[in-house]
Amino acid sequence: MLKIQTPKNYLQEPGILTKINSYVAEFGDRVYIVTGEKAWKQTQNIIEKSLTDANIKYQIDFYYGRCNAEKLQVLAKKAIEFGADAVIGVGGGSIMDASKAIAEYANQLPVIQVPTIAATCAAWSPFSVFYNLQGGHEQSFPLTRFPEWILVDSNVLVKAPVRFLKSGIADAIAKWYEFSPYLKTSNDVNLLLQLQVAKLTLDILVEKSDQAIKDNIDGKVSEAFSHTVDAAIALAGLANSVRDSSQRSGMAHSIHDSLTHVPQLASWVHGEKVGYGLAVQTILEYPNPSDRLPLLKWLARLDIPLTPQQLSPEISDEMLVEIGDRVKVKPNAYKLLPFDVSPESIKKALFESKSLAELVKNNP
Repeated sequence: MLKIQTPKNYLQEPGILTKINSYVAEFGDRVYIVTGEKAWKQTQNIIEKSLTDANIKYQIDFYYGRCNAEKLQVLAKKAIEFGADAVIGVGGGSIMDASKAIAEYANQLPVIQVPTIAATCAAWSPFSVFYNLQGGHEQSFPLTRFPEWILVDSNVLVKAPVRFLKSGIADAIAKWYEFSPYLKTSNDVNLLLQLQVAKLTLDILVEKSDQAIKDNIDGKVSEAFSHTVDAAIALAGLANSVRDSSQRSGMAHSIHDSLTHVPQLASWVHGEKVGYGLAVQTILEYPNPSDRLPLLKWLARLDIPLTPQQLSPEISDEMLVEIGDRVKVKPNAYKLLPFDVSPESIKKALFESKSLAELVKNNP
């Protein structure tokens, strides 16, 4: 079974938000906006002027924290009561997921995504990720209707803290490192298609991301910056859009999901926790420490935590055991991955990750 689920349109263009009214007008003249305070502060003047100029009525609600089904259903009712013709999400990954789910609950309203950071591919992904009220990962929520437009204003994204771009790079390269090991045991068309896109993503980031980070710090919308943003949002999202019935597990994301249940780690963003998961995967995959170094060095340049101590000095051995016990591996992954992902091996790797920063330091 091969299933590809993608948004209808993706557009990156400096200043695109000045024309957002023309994209909303495709669906009507009433729009429900879900956003965060920081994201709205960045974009409010531009978006409000564009909508007002076109006589488009809008209602704004601020969403805080991770996506939670019950909270999102409340906002969906507000969108229905407002008579919204469409939903706009303005913000980071949590807002992107929230806007998709709100629209889904509000009778599959069309969605326009306006990411203000390039920290994940959530604007594109064909699902929303739900968490409990404490911030712990619960499930992926599949969508019936996918975003109509993803509008990426690079003038906005380049003003975001560089931490988010680094996080997006780590999350994007994970698509290749998590699923390329399956090539050793499988060559089905779903995997090959997914990995073709993941490899293109990786190649762009190998070539462009170091310069993009410098340009982000300098506030410069360059070719390297634009290509890196496209790789982090669109190409990584496209790799995520290839779905099949193989039940493969992405180890870094599985470790991320467990980490979300640890309150002490709430300050780390998605890509940083995925990056730590990649670091742990190098231990599972490569018995020889020297084989781990290329990826570990890249993660270190991205300021990704490589050890439990870097994640939090409060992480105890008992907590590492709990983190390992919570990692969910799909049954097929045990058979298809060319390295051991048993609970015992995962916990052993978590403990061994204590020395990864020292490994990188001693091998400049």
